[in-house]
Amino acid sequence: MAITYPFTMRGNHGLRHWPLRRFLVVEDSMRPTLRPGDGVLTVRGGSPRPGQLRVFPDPTLSSRWLVKRVGEVRGHGRTATFEARSDNPGAPGVVDSRRFGWVPATGSYRVMWTVRGG
Repeated sequence: MAITYPFTMRGNHGLRHWPLRRFLVVEDSMRPTLRPGDGVLTVRGGSPRPGQLRVFPDPTLSSRWLVKRVGEVRGHGRTATFEARSDNPGAPGVVDSRRFGWVPATGSYRVMWTVRGG
């Protein structure tokens, strides 16, 4: 599964609800698009569209984040939900909408930039 996690920010930064956030990819479910060690810069909100990459809290484990490709989208605005698909569904341990169902768009982040890891 393409598990990601947010880089740590100090408690006094005052940016708890800042719309930009960066994550680091740590597993293989999004290969070849994203590899372990790649970083992604994301922006909160917006409407999901098929083909976009989005980061959202894992519905099966609230302490981690997932990055997935948007499949189908239902609804608009705050009621929108999307199908979260892995680019590499055969990777060991893949978790996506086939396991946890559709994802609410509220609280998700759109991937804007990718930085290749070493």
